[in-house]
This record gives sequence, C-alpha cells and structure tokens, in this order.
Amino acid sequence: MEYKVSQKVKDTFEALSSLESVKKGLEAIKKDQDRCINEQIELTLIEAPTFHEEKRAEVMKKKMEELGLEDVHIDRGGNVVGVRKGSGGGKRVLIEGHLDTVFPFGSVKKVEEKNGFLYAPGIGDDTRALAMLLSCIRGLDTAGIKTKGDLVFVATTREEGMGSLGGMKDFLDDNYENLDASISIDGGDIADITYEATGFKTYEVNFYGIGGHAYGAFGKMANPLHAAARAVAKIADFEVAENPRTTFCVSNFHAGNDAGVHAIVPKATIKFNFRSNSKELLEELDGRIFKAIGEACDEETARWGKDTITWDMKQYCDVPAGTQDVHSPMVESTYAALESLGIKGNFSAGGSTNCNMAIDKGIPAVCIGRGYYPEGTDKDNKVHNLGEKYPVKGAYLGVQQLMLTALMCAGIEGVDSVLE
Repeated sequence: MEYKVSQKVKDTFEALSSLESVKKGLEAIKKDQDRCINEQIELTLIEAPTFHEEKRAEVMKKKMEELGLEDVHIDRGGNVVGVRKGSGGGKRVLIEGHLDTVFPFGSVKKVEEKNGFLYAPGIGDDTRALAMLLSCIRGLDTAGIKTKGDLVFVATTREEGMGSLGGMKDFLDDNYENLDASISIDGGDIADITYEATGFKTYEVNFYGIGGHAYGAFGKMANPLHAAARAVAKIADFEVAENPRTTFCVSNFHAGNDAGVHAIVPKATIKFNFRSNSKELLEELDGRIFKAIGEACDEETARWGKDTITWDMKQYCDVPAGTQDVHSPMVESTYAALESLGIKGNFSAGGSTNCNMAIDKGIPAVCIGRGYYPEGTDKDNKVHNLGEKYPVKGAYLGVQQLMLTALMCAGIEGVDSVLE
C-alpha cells in the first residue's frame, strides 16, 4: 500500500519549505559538502572504540563551541552536549549521532577515496553522523534560521556492542522530561526510516560442578559441560514469532582446555543474545530461556544423582523494544522531507539504535540514514567491516533531510511544530 502523509503534515511541510530562510539553509548545506566530508575524514582518524571515546569527544566539544552552541559540555555519560537555543514556544528536539565505532585502536591507518567512495573503518558508522550534526548547525546559522524550540545536539557514547546504547540511556535518564522529539542518525541509507525499536538482551551463564578425571570420576559427579549442552539444545529447539520479528542466538560456548582434555570440567560458560520488536515477546523469551537453563541443570543433576549442578548469570546488554504509529507526525515528517528531496522513503522493520531509548521513554523518535544511494547503486557499505565505505556524491542530501525533519519538529517563525 502506498504511504501517504496526513493533510496536516503536508500543509505544514509545504509552509515550511516555502520559506526563503529554509531554502537558503538547504543551499548552504549543499555548499558545505566539501567541508563536511573533510570533517568526517578528520574525525575518522581519531579512533574511538566503545568505552574509549574521550579524544574524539574533546574534538567534538571544541567544534560545538566554535559554532556558538550554548551550554557545551561533556556530561556524566561522556556525551558531548550543545544547545542551539530557540526563540521559545516550540518543541525541544534532540539530534544525535554516536561517537564510538566497533574497531579497536590501530584499525584506522588512513582514509582512502576512490571511485566515489571513502574507505576506512568507521568512516560511516557513525562518524558520518557527527559531521552531519556540524554541517546542519552551519546550514541553520548561514540561513539565519531561528527555531521556536531548542535544538539539542549530542554526540553520544557507548552505542555499539557491550556499550548497549549506554550513552543515550544516560543522557535520556537525566533529560527526557525536557525533550519533545528525538532524531538519531545511524542508518546506512538515507532512504531508510527506522521508527520501531528492536530490543535485545545479552547474557553470560556459568554452569558449575565438582570436576574430576574423565575416567576415574565418571558416574560419581554431574558434568557442567553436559548441563550447558542440554541447555543449548533446548534453546535451539525454540520456535519464535516471525511477526513481530523475534530471534535468538547462542554465540559462545566455553569449557575446559587442551591440558585438561581428559577431565570433567568444573565450569562451563555460554553466552547468548535474543531480540524482538515486541517488548512482551522479548520478556517472554527471557523467561523461556532461563526456564530451559534451570531444567537442563536439574536433568544433568538427576542423571547422576551424586551432586548438584548450579548456575549463575551476568547480563551485558538490556535494550528495550517498542514501536510507534507509522503515521505519527514525527514519522510522516521524516517521510515528507525525503520526498521533497526526490527520495522515496523505506520503513525498516525494526532496528537496534539509540532511537530505542527514546521510544522507551515515550519520546517521538526516528532514526535516519547517513548516505545517499541512488536507485541501482550497490548499497553494501561494509559497515562493521575493515573495508567500510561511504558514498560521497549527494552526501549533503542526508544533512538536508536532517534539517527539514528537525525544523518540522521544533517549529520556526511562521510555522508551528507539527507536534503541536
């Protein structure tokens, strides 16, 4: 079914986009592309693995200060925060991209440009988003655009992996009551709109027993490794919903060593993660998995009747799931912005981005993309790969989309926020 925006959003967008100041802002962003690309390269060369974003954060802080943002600071979560004050009476909008990349120190040697692409680990995810924040601010300033609501620009920490969206969580825990909308930049293709939140949990579970000789102790004790294997087999047989999409994966299994190859281990460890676009199904799957683990320990204990297999767990990640109406004013505004740039929007079926944390707080939120890929272009940007790449041509379009979506939410002189 063809997606259509409501008349209210359509009228608001037409009024907004017809303003000379907005047209000037869009043109300024287009002219800023070379500078924006250069900043993207500069920031990529400042490596920022998750939990080690400090150097990149200091550079972003300095750049925000030079652009004249107010209350520029690094908060308790390591996030870089700067505010572009509005005239009052509008909606306060968060605009964020994350500082960290998945690559360890020493991964980035240089940024190479060839055949219209930039190549370097982290060149896109999510370094491009940081450059987009800065270009958007310059576009607004060049055009003299004064929003009604404040625009809160944030470079967040700990989005990737074990960071578990921690920077965004910290920021929202401290500020969510003062925010009316949230825009995250973290998709590969600017045509993709993420408005649903795929929640996920990641755990480590340890199984414990006495341990002993593989021959001499056989039959005298239960085997923690066998208990772990029983648990994995039970989990492997689970059936889960296709819609809302729900998944599970046991990704690590550790026990013993080569020196003790003829031993019953005293400890075995599994690590697993599971995801769902439904908060209810995510919690249900959590219960099913730990029920299976308990049953596996009981079965291995009963098999030998000599000792008891015990277990404990450590949780690494706990990211909430959630969704919004695909026809909410926030989502429709994002689609209208793309349409005005000649791009047909696509709706992603879930996604684990900083957008999750905003949705969980009840804040209207979307996650938009970084790169422009015309029809027929290879969209494999090799994200999280050492060969990661970013398309240069038309890169400014993503910043234009960002500015238009932000203005629709914050409001501007002569045009009220679509969230009113």
